[in-house]
Amino acid sequence: MTPAVLMMIVTSIYSIIDGYFVSNYVGTTAFAAINLVTPVAMLIGATGFMVGTGGSALIAKTLGRKKEENANRIFSMLLQFLLSIGIPLSFILFFFAKEICQLLGAEEDLLADSIVYTRFLAISLPAFMLQIVFQSFYMVAGRPLLGTIMSVVCGVANVLLDLLFVVHLQMGIEGAGIATNVAEFIGGFFPIYYFATSRKNLRLKLVRTKWVWRYIAKTCLNGSSEYVGNIAFSVVSICYNIQLIRFLGEAGIAAYGIILYVGYIFYAIIEGYNIAITPIVGYQYGAGNKKELHNLFKKSIVIMTVGGFCLMLLSELSSHPLAMLFVGYDLSLTELATHAFRIYMLSFVICGVNLFISALFTGLNNGGVSAFIAIIRSLVFETGAVFILPFFLGSDGIWCAVIVAEVLAAGVSFYLIKKHRRRYGY
Repeated sequence: MTPAVLMMIVTSIYSIIDGYFVSNYVGTTAFAAINLVTPVAMLIGATGFMVGTGGSALIAKTLGRKKEENANRIFSMLLQFLLSIGIPLSFILFFFAKEICQLLGAEEDLLADSIVYTRFLAISLPAFMLQIVFQSFYMVAGRPLLGTIMSVVCGVANVLLDLLFVVHLQMGIEGAGIATNVAEFIGGFFPIYYFATSRKNLRLKLVRTKWVWRYIAKTCLNGSSEYVGNIAFSVVSICYNIQLIRFLGEAGIAAYGIILYVGYIFYAIIEGYNIAITPIVGYQYGAGNKKELHNLFKKSIVIMTVGGFCLMLLSELSSHPLAMLFVGYDLSLTELATHAFRIYMLSFVICGVNLFISALFTGLNNGGVSAFIAIIRSLVFETGAVFILPFFLGSDGIWCAVIVAEVLAAGVSFYLIKKHRRRYGY
């Protein structure tokens, strides 16, 4: 297991911690509130994925051409650019929390809890975005192990503070929000100190820089697939919640939340690999090494196919115990979550390949194709399926939507691979 994969897994695990403690020690309504508003934070935080993945590809390409000083200036500029976006967005999210939660359909107790948790997410939003971007930059800087260590430190802090605030002090959803804030501030701002300190054998350092808009534009284009992909994920999650309220009520949102929490770990394995492979692809592309690109492509397709099948099998075997972990206090909700989980996770047989192909084009600095795959996969295929399939399959159609979307997206992805093969030589 590479440090990148381990880092993403640990990060995903501690993002689940709030859900576990809130569900078991506060209640289903608070748990549903977290799941309702989390897509909004991910929607806004998607800028971090865009800058991280797009910027890492650009910086890796620059390093591959032996232009270290320019790579440092781009690195420093992108962090400034990210903060200039994140800080204003955090104020918007904080002061318009009520209106946002009402648009999501929250009412009464669910609305009150949703507003509280949204405002806590807003407080640490810039740190959350930095934490995301550094997950990619650790790889380019040649410090993947540091990323893993930081993820573990933040995870332990989050667990201990949840135990203190939620369990022992019984501060409810507010306690979970404080724990998340502290963990994200550690993960987001410590790396700034680290990269600002002069260190030997460190590929990237914070330096004085000026904004160069063509580099910012290139970064945004390179990372557009990850940006669109995360926006699409948030939009799709909102669509799921709309349909689930219609067909299953609040219990449906809670069940979907469990699927997402557990799915985060599996997606983290895939995304961790992609984070590690994207700068390598960018470097080899910049160096003109087509033979190595071909080897990376072949091996990655095999890894994603075999890994996807293993993750699917693991999810089928662990579905009931994992549902019990979150909502074991409610038998009917446990059964609903287990049933939904077993259907939804069949998609992992295919989704890893789709995500890798999208990341491949990001590494090749072809953000347009990468973004197209992300858009067609989520915003078109999955959103359409989640509204159409329930007419024929009832609530099970909601859980099947992702499977249909991944199958259709695989066809599009392999068509694009074939179309661009001569150009890139993979």
